[in-house]
Amino acid sequence: MKTIDWTRDELVAYILLFAANSDFKESEEERNLIISKVDLQTFQDIHDEFDRDNDYQGIQKIMTSLEQHNYDKDDIDILMEDIKVLFFSDGDFDITEQNMLKCLNRLFKTL
Repeated sequence: MKTIDWTRDELVAYILLFAANSDFKESEEERNLIISKVDLQTFQDIHDEFDRDNDYQGIQKIMTSLEQHNYDKDDIDILMEDIKVLFFSDGDFDITEQNMLKCLNRLFKTL
């Protein structure tokens, strides 16, 4: 895949949006948590891009950008903690979110 021209904040916003939508609903609490990590304009811009992408495109963009930003194990650990906080933010850590957490964890270990 070609290079992705995202900042680290845009990458974080995209990953958190990807995770938040794993159960096909994006709660207000999840949105607020993402906005607390990045500014509102970044959130809106990345949300528009996220809405245009399918799952395959999203995963490709995430993995390409993680590599471009040289994410290491410590960065991935922090990212996974942010994802866990996101999943618990609406008080409902359902099986779909649990499976997404496992999948992302496995996927990110391939870096």
